Amino acid sequence: MHSISKLLVVIAIVTLPPSSVSAKDYPASLFGIYSDGVTLNTRSIQFAIDYINQQGGGRLVFDVGRFLTGSLHLKSNVTLHLLEGAVLLGVTNPPDYERKGLTALLLSHDQENISITGKGVIDGQGRQVAKNVAAMVHKGLVKDAFRNDRPEVEIRPMLVYFRSCKNVSISGIILRNAAAWVQTYDQCKNVRIDSITVDSRAFWNNDGIDIVDCDSVSISNSYIDSDDDAICLKSHDATKVCQNVTVTNCTLRSSANGFKFGTASLGGFKNIRLINNRVFNTYRSAVALEAVDGGFLENVEVNGLKAIHTGNGIFLRIGERISGKKGRLENITITNVSIDIPSSKPDSGYEYEGPIEDLPRNVSPAIVIAGLPGSVIKNVSFTNIDIHHPGGANPLYAKVMLNELDSVPELPASYPEFSKFQELPAWGIFIRHANDIHFSNTNLSCAKKDYRTAIVLDDVKNSDFISNTITEPDKKKPLYQRNSSGIAVK
Repeated sequence: MHSISKLLVVIAIVTLPPSSVSAKDYPASLFGIYSDGVTLNTRSIQFAIDYINQQGGGRLVFDVGRFLTGSLHLKSNVTLHLLEGAVLLGVTNPPDYERKGLTALLLSHDQENISITGKGVIDGQGRQVAKNVAAMVHKGLVKDAFRNDRPEVEIRPMLVYFRSCKNVSISGIILRNAAAWVQTYDQCKNVRIDSITVDSRAFWNNDGIDIVDCDSVSISNSYIDSDDDAICLKSHDATKVCQNVTVTNCTLRSSANGFKFGTASLGGFKNIRLINNRVFNTYRSAVALEAVDGGFLENVEVNGLKAIHTGNGIFLRIGERISGKKGRLENITITNVSIDIPSSKPDSGYEYEGPIEDLPRNVSPAIVIAGLPGSVIKNVSFTNIDIHHPGGANPLYAKVMLNELDSVPELPASYPEFSKFQELPAWGIFIRHANDIHFSNTNLSCAKKDYRTAIVLDDVKNSDFISNTITEPDKKKPLYQRNSSGIAVK
């Protein structure tokens, strides 16, 4: 038995990845890397990464201090380990950043077994970097579309951009102040993000995490506060799929959406699970599932979501923004969800708030499901849903009556946000162009009298509402349907 145990140990060691067996710690000071926050260390840190990669792998360990650098390329079997008190500090001079598809402080392409770990901080000094990029555009040194009086996201550095990498691990660290999207994982496989903090409200387009056409991704136990979408799944390639993604036990805050899938959505999304998450003080939707660029979105599970002080709870949308090709959205399961919609702007007081041009309007419904004629949203189930809505819509201010549903625009080519429809005739649930939608054990409560109906259906087929409770100050018919059939209410 003793010899068998030894054999099993030997087998276990042999089957471990090379980096796990040969990993060695290399202090940053060994390579003449300075921690004074003034000395530019780009070439020294890159030399260290290259050296460790050539030795078969290991950890480059940063102790207490501020390590100033421009763009770095992380190599296979190398870990950047930031001890508590260590800050990897992005330089503020834009030419010190490299662009490989996108611009970033930490770049990695076609590598494997790469990690960023520890309790330290990666700080992009994004606000100043973005201002410096804008100044270069104004001087004519850099050409850019400069839409909305700001440089395009491609020339502003994010903190992390990894493409076509395998076995990626990001854990423990704090990511702060990117000039663009904070971190993007593009066509990567086996990505693990755990127990990180994202605090990035330095400039526009500060998505917390972007997952693009990746396979096998886990995001867990993390806190994200970002100006733009907190966790955003994208599909940039019509031949690729973003799939097998799980997000658990995360807390999100955004001046856009908490979870957003689908801009862009050229390829597809499938097998996505959002389990036991919390979204608060978020301007747009807690969860936005969108197939608007010709791709598909299917097999999504949301189980255990607490949405507090969000402009909308759940938004499902099909569009046709690219070449008139409609998307496909089906097979969605949403259970154990609590939604609390405020009467005031949810992100009021935060820097870079959600756009004022979407206001003023009456508070939108908590759930909006909007397909298109000829491309309906299919097979969506809601179970154990608790909705608290402030009500109080003013009919003299902006009134859309039930007999005026044709006045609600389709907007197939519009950028997909629930607020694009402006006024909707429901305060609780609005569904249009859908089939096989099922609500069970749903509680809808409205705090103040509202001229709108709790549930409005327009072109909805073969759907049911079972064991649901609607509470509002004035008694009126709770459900209105137009051009709909096969609707069961029990």
